[in-house]
Amino acid sequence: MGGGNGLAIARRFGREGFHILMVARNEQKLRSYEATLDDLGIRSTGYAVDIGDEAAFGALLEKLLAEHGDISILHYNASAYNPATPSTMSMPVFMDDLRINLIGAVVAAQAVLPQMKSRGSGTIFLTGGGTALHAPASLASLAIGKSGLRSLAFTLAAECKPLGIHVATVTIDGMVQVGTRFDPDIIAGEFWRLYRQTPEDWQTEVIWE
Repeated sequence: MGGGNGLAIARRFGREGFHILMVARNEQKLRSYEATLDDLGIRSTGYAVDIGDEAAFGALLEKLLAEHGDISILHYNASAYNPATPSTMSMPVFMDDLRINLIGAVVAAQAVLPQMKSRGSGTIFLTGGGTALHAPASLASLAIGKSGLRSLAFTLAAECKPLGIHVATVTIDGMVQVGTRFDPDIIAGEFWRLYRQTPEDWQTEVIWE
């Protein structure tokens, strides 16, 4: 959960009556997001955890699923940004980035899918990035992670569509900035449009450029 796309998407879906469950490392920021959403009449609960810590993140997901038996949407919005070329990037940093940019999404999806499968419905959203399509050498780690996330979206969608579960990614090919085409509120609206699609019209990817 962050103050850009994350908060905008929380506002958009919260206005429709969803109880927003937010995950981030910084507990102080989570309390701030809760207050912001509460002022708008939106129910939200923040949970502090480092999603790069697979064991800790997995334990939190178990807790959330035990407390909430009706999770209908998972939105994985995390991203780690540490510029470096392929030949110079640090392996420990690269592995940490990969845990956030990709592995955490797999962990989260695997956690919520049993509940969604038993219900025969659900939505999994992944926030993608333009580096999955074209990337400068200096963004090797991010590009590899976002490319993997994009592949996850397509493979997961192929698995889940017959089960009544919609998997989709918005590949944001630009800098998120208020007042532009990449305004977080506009992007949030695109996720809502995807959520409202009927199964025969389900899209797996929207490239926002």
